[in-house]
Amino acid sequence: QVQLVESGGGAVQAGGSLRLSCAVYGYYGWYSMAWFRQAPGKEREGVSFIGCDGKPTYADSVKGRFTISRDNAKNTLYLQMNNLKPEDTAMYFCAAVAPNVCYSGSWSASLVKFWGQGTQVTVSS
Repeated sequence: QVQLVESGGGAVQAGGSLRLSCAVYGYYGWYSMAWFRQAPGKEREGVSFIGCDGKPTYADSVKGRFTISRDNAKNTLYLQMNNLKPEDTAMYFCAAVAPNVCYSGSWSASLVKFWGQGTQVTVSS
């Protein structure tokens, strides 16, 4: 059974930092991963993507502030978020595509094979 388990969310003031983690269980090999987020009343949007080769891609709204990385030995995905803004407030989801599928750049939520349960990030001004 495949499980993606996020952790690291919380409440911070604007300008603060958080580090999200996504531990992947029961799923191994090569596949692209990403972090998506969804604010109340808004569509789910992709914020950071990482290819099988480790190359990252970022949405314009987080470029220069967020860093995505993966530790293949620990089967864990990370999202370092710095200089957080109130508009970053959302539920953040870890996502993985199908096995042996490698995308470059950004890609649609419709391509996600597995989702985590989400972790809440709240940024106050």
